Amino acid sequence: MKRLLFFLLVIILFSKIMVLTSGCAQIMAPTGGARDTLPPTLIGSSPKIPATNFTGNRINLYFDEYVQIQELQQNLLVSPAPKNNPYIDHKLKTVTIRLRDTLEPNTTYTINLGNSIRDINENNAIKDFSYVFSTGATIDSLNFSGKVLVAETGKIDSTIIVMLYKNLADSAVLKQKPKYIARLTGEGNFAFKNLAPGEYKVYALKDGDGSKTYNSKSELFAFADSPVTVNSITAPVTLYAYAEEKEPEKIVTSTEKKLRYTAAIPAQKQDVLADLVIRFNKPLKILDKQKIMLTDTLNNIIKDVTVVTDSTHKNLLIKNKWVQNTDYKLIISKDFAMDSTGLALSKSDTIRFKTKGETDYGILRLKFLNFDKNKNPVLQFVQNNEVIYSYPLTTEKWNAPLFNPGEYELRILFDDNNNGKWDPGNFDEKKQPEKVYSIPQKLSVRENFEKDVDIELPK
Repeated sequence: MKRLLFFLLVIILFSKIMVLTSGCAQIMAPTGGARDTLPPTLIGSSPKIPATNFTGNRINLYFDEYVQIQELQQNLLVSPAPKNNPYIDHKLKTVTIRLRDTLEPNTTYTINLGNSIRDINENNAIKDFSYVFSTGATIDSLNFSGKVLVAETGKIDSTIIVMLYKNLADSAVLKQKPKYIARLTGEGNFAFKNLAPGEYKVYALKDGDGSKTYNSKSELFAFADSPVTVNSITAPVTLYAYAEEKEPEKIVTSTEKKLRYTAAIPAQKQDVLADLVIRFNKPLKILDKQKIMLTDTLNNIIKDVTVVTDSTHKNLLIKNKWVQNTDYKLIISKDFAMDSTGLALSKSDTIRFKTKGETDYGILRLKFLNFDKNKNPVLQFVQNNEVIYSYPLTTEKWNAPLFNPGEYELRILFDDNNNGKWDPGNFDEKKQPEKVYSIPQKLSVRENFEKDVDIELPK
């Protein structure tokens, strides 16, 4: 009996040891908790925000955690704009601003640090942080806002800045820095805060050289038709930025010793809606059109073919009324053309190709809501920011029984002078640019498919 009790006691003790051991094995280490996603919080400042009757040159900002400053030059905006930006530093939980200019009397200043103040550990940024103070007894509190669009595309360029001038002379934007500056949001909006009442000239500029002045006609630039009166009921404005002149194309001089070409015929199927394009590596100077011939497969010469070069003289365009699903040959004699140094092709050649058929295209039908013929709308099909096709619209419906498959962006040009192309503005003549509406929905066209799309235009 004693042995039996002893044996049962041993089993019970062993079972308890196993349970305790098993329980210990399941203890997990702490995971560290959720990731910190909160930016630093301002808990105080010296002087306090908003400060009035400000006379010093030093501002301290105190936060609830250790902070750092990143990308200050891309974020900092001081209004009114100083001759010298303040010196800004950080240490532990404090950001220090040291002013380096003499302040104007009875003026409200805004030091906008954008998203540059961040915490140390997780890099969380305080969004659009500003410190406001006045050298007078009151803080100016008026606001002015609006939007900037690129006139030629109808799109947004968030690198554009908006500028306000108290000097209402047209020459001010050419020679002087603005009184106030605002950046665009990703949606193209801008907002000025803490403004004094009064009249301002408003401009927008893609400031390539950092001068804050309009000094190049190839810069994107916009202007309001008249000064803006800032008061408690000032309405938002929309500015349309344009480049009066295009950036000059860089001329690349070929060092190749041979004259060569490539034929732009994707998959050896020529588009019946387009010219056959032959691209050369050097500009052509001499061209003998009798030595380049388009024939059928039986070598019968096709008449009424036009051969021209484009403005670069590097692209040869073969214009013909193409027949669908038809085989052609382009016969090129080696001495049909020469470049400016007298180089010709090394040998004669024959390019064989076939034209596309009906099933290689899609059928496209568009209907435009809020259509207004008086605005001279022009439908533009865009790929890679280049207008591929352009069609003046005369009715609310537009049809294409043969349309090249692909992905397209659609735009509507409101062609004021009805010349079929976009025209920029001119600040000297106070002429606004023609406007383009970018249609939000993309267009996908598939071969051998029909597509019907309704598109709503702005009223």
